[in-house]
Amino acid sequence: MFQRILLFVMDSVGAGALPDAEQYGDKGTNTLAHICEQIEDLYLKNLHSLGMGNIISLPHHPPLETPQGIYGKSAEASRGKDTTTGHWELMGLIKHEPWPVYPNGFPPEVIKPFQRATGRKVLYNKPASGTEIIKQLGQKHMETGNPIVYTSADSVFQIACHEEIVPPTLLYTWCKAAREILQEEHAVARVIARPFKGEAGNFRRTSRRKDFSLPTPQRTSLDILKEAGISVTGIGKIEDIFCGRGLTRSFPTENNAHGISIIKEVMSEIKSGLIFVNFVDFDMLYGHRNDTRGYAQALREFDLSLPAIMEKMEKKDLLILTADHGCDPTFKASTDHTREYVPLLAWGPDIKSGISIGTRYTFADTGKTILHNWKLQDKLANGKSFYGKFTTKNSNRR
Repeated sequence: MFQRILLFVMDSVGAGALPDAEQYGDKGTNTLAHICEQIEDLYLKNLHSLGMGNIISLPHHPPLETPQGIYGKSAEASRGKDTTTGHWELMGLIKHEPWPVYPNGFPPEVIKPFQRATGRKVLYNKPASGTEIIKQLGQKHMETGNPIVYTSADSVFQIACHEEIVPPTLLYTWCKAAREILQEEHAVARVIARPFKGEAGNFRRTSRRKDFSLPTPQRTSLDILKEAGISVTGIGKIEDIFCGRGLTRSFPTENNAHGISIIKEVMSEIKSGLIFVNFVDFDMLYGHRNDTRGYAQALREFDLSLPAIMEKMEKKDLLILTADHGCDPTFKASTDHTREYVPLLAWGPDIKSGISIGTRYTFADTGKTILHNWKLQDKLANGKSFYGKFTTKNSNRR
């Protein structure tokens, strides 16, 4: 049994279009491969050594005869391609009905009660790129105090406000009011606070973003672990995505580098249980902005951070690397998430290397496998454990 499992979600690092991607307008997308194709000097040494090039064909990352890790990829069984759906499925909850989306903006039965709750009119109320909409309407927002409300191809209700005009605490209150309104047929996956700073021509979003999700409609692997007395630590957006459910400790992050710093601190303090981390920069800063070069640099930085984490891992530790969806920055038809497979890599100081776990038919296999470590797998209906693939270097299966 592993004493400690680290689950790292590389937010939006997709590994090729799913068979049904065309239904989502995402045919031909491949986040990892297309970034590697466009950025000729991109080489992810540590991810490559674990077996990333054995999962899909990647320029500069040929398949290795014996990768250091265990490798495969996962398909998404849920309907959707968003953060909430992906993370929920990783923890064993498959969502068969898609979230509501609003390509024409939110209807009066949503906007009118929101305006009553805030005492302000809303600006825009259409799909938009978050960075572009604050460029367009940031000054008008500062002059009127009215919040910028927008959505995307995902199921989100986003509220952008300048921190000097609407303090983040008030913005969060408005988000909570929106969350209460957005229920039943209008139950969007997330209400998102999008605070920004700066002056006209130089507006920039801040790290005080906060997501307000719906509670999961049924127990997940996190709930099962916590109920069994297992430590469950969330780092990054995990608390927001799961509304705090199933967590014993939580640490928000400002960016990927901050997340790595917190992981190191947590590893020094917590010697057992699950450490569940979301690395949001890939998606938020680069995927949605079609910034291929920025995305590549974020991948480089993440890759270079892995050895320090692996060196801190103890003999009975396991690291699992995966993602929640794609967000192909080269896909000029859209700035939104893409319907893709996600990579699945695992490594531990005391497990055999170079083992393929093939293509998993649901992200839920990951949550099932984590539960299997603590002999709790029978408490989760969805997923098929690949725990049996983890063999020690000096013995047969654990």
